[in-house]
Amino acid sequence: MFQINDNYQKLPGSYLFSTIAKKVAAYTEANPDRKLIRLGIGDVTQPLAPAIIEAMHKAVDEMAAAETFRGYAPDLGYEFLRNAIAENDYKARGCDIGADEIFVSDGAKSDSANIQEIFAQDNRIAVCDPVYPVYVDSNVMAGRTGTYNPDTQMWSDVIYMPCTKENGFVPDFPKEAPDMIYLCLPNNPTGTTVTKAQLQAWVDYANKVGAVIIYDGAYEAYISESDVAHTIYECEGARTCAIELKSFSKNAGFTGVRLGYAVVPKELKCGEVSLHGMWARRHGTKFNGAPYIIQRAGEAVYSDAGKAQLKDQVAYYMKNATAIKEGLQAAGYEVFGGVNAPYIWLKTPGHMTSWEFFDYLLAQANVVGTPGSGFGPSGEGYFRLTAFGSYENTLAALERIKSL
Repeated sequence: MFQINDNYQKLPGSYLFSTIAKKVAAYTEANPDRKLIRLGIGDVTQPLAPAIIEAMHKAVDEMAAAETFRGYAPDLGYEFLRNAIAENDYKARGCDIGADEIFVSDGAKSDSANIQEIFAQDNRIAVCDPVYPVYVDSNVMAGRTGTYNPDTQMWSDVIYMPCTKENGFVPDFPKEAPDMIYLCLPNNPTGTTVTKAQLQAWVDYANKVGAVIIYDGAYEAYISESDVAHTIYECEGARTCAIELKSFSKNAGFTGVRLGYAVVPKELKCGEVSLHGMWARRHGTKFNGAPYIIQRAGEAVYSDAGKAQLKDQVAYYMKNATAIKEGLQAAGYEVFGGVNAPYIWLKTPGHMTSWEFFDYLLAQANVVGTPGSGFGPSGEGYFRLTAFGSYENTLAALERIKSL
């Protein structure tokens, strides 16, 4: 008889955002007359920029003619997109990343879950706490995390790096030397980040202990402070210790069309084995490439018109972030984030747990957010709101919360 992967059975409950969706659906069914404002999941609301739509229309027309029709995409992605990424995201910032070190995918979530496949099962992972759930859950599925303690909400073989108010929500180096270090900067869920000097220290640490950094830079476009790195490859030595994951979802609104990429430098090796070669083998075997139409849309992100339009779009969301942060602070809440990222991280009022505040906000204000404990034990007592709603809904949600 067939057997299943028992590691899946170790996962506690369902995925965080699936749980939220079920709770919201149940509330909506019981209260059909209530209008909810959703500031929970990090999904964008503004339409795709005109330059991107124009590129997609042109690509659709190309697919309608035999002379310009495209089938399977190249393993790494089309050259026109990889060249645009290399020139704009790296070389323009003084980083030596070649187009052949860029692997185009259908999004950073997929890459952040799949990248662990090229590492040994007995590798120890280190994660920030709180953390984007996919990093831990994908390693649970791979059998790398040991046993789960429901009382502490921690895995026995995971090295947790608490990010708390006391350390500015910036992780300290772990006491145990990890093999894989997950960093998301600017951070999801706390909305905080590190200086370039602090990031350089992590690169130096990883090279010293022989660890690899899985660097999630999905929110890079929202960086506003000059001393914050836009890519880990701005740090000396990163090519020998870091894999970078990037997304088009948050900077260009591609949540509904899906596009991202991973950078695996050729110098990154385990002994004599190239991780670049391993990821290329995995990528070519398990992925048939993002659609041609979507990759042309991605190329348009780097056009002059695309850059200008997306700068305005990012500013729109950060205007929301500023409104939420300042409004909640004026109402007496303790608030973090909202400067280099579109997330607001707030302390729950009184002695409410994260889920108690979720239920309270849903029932009393009809506003949906994300409980901090869903991101890890250090998230208990905190709550995340996103700035990805419309400006009108953001202001309306804020007024509802302030009236509680």
